[in-house]
Amino acid sequence: MKRILFLSLVLIGLLTACKTEKKEEPKQEKAIVEYTSFGDKISADEALTAKQMQEKFKTLSIGDSVNVKFASSIGEVCSKKGCWMVLPIGDEKTMVRFKDYGFFMPLDSQGKEVVVEGKAFVKETSVDELRHYAEDAGKSKEEIAKITEPKKEFSFLAHGVLMK
Repeated sequence: MKRILFLSLVLIGLLTACKTEKKEEPKQEKAIVEYTSFGDKISADEALTAKQMQEKFKTLSIGDSVNVKFASSIGEVCSKKGCWMVLPIGDEKTMVRFKDYGFFMPLDSQGKEVVVEGKAFVKETSVDELRHYAEDAGKSKEEIAKITEPKKEFSFLAHGVLMK
């Protein structure tokens, strides 16, 4: 009996002595960015910067287009229903509309950071269309009257938007 007790104690001693302690390494927390999604589901991965997008636009001629994703902040949004927004890209701007008018941005989203994915293209916008956008943006009648020539514009048709 003494032998069994002795062997049991030795066995318990061996088991506890061989037990290795797991040291927990401190977890590196990733910055989790919360986005609200509009339109098609997209990710923020591999989005170009606004400056990189400006450079890409500069390589396009009127009528050219390219599928792309980039990040910027909302400079202006349609004040009537959120059906378009203007995003700064470097020292330029791009007018963003939404595919098939399938979604709109919140009216109070000016200044918020976004990632947009879709088709970038260069177009010439007519005087009537420019005046319409100015009216939607809440510009004064005097400002609208100053629009007298068509404008070459960097445009974007987004199928998906993420907003921080």
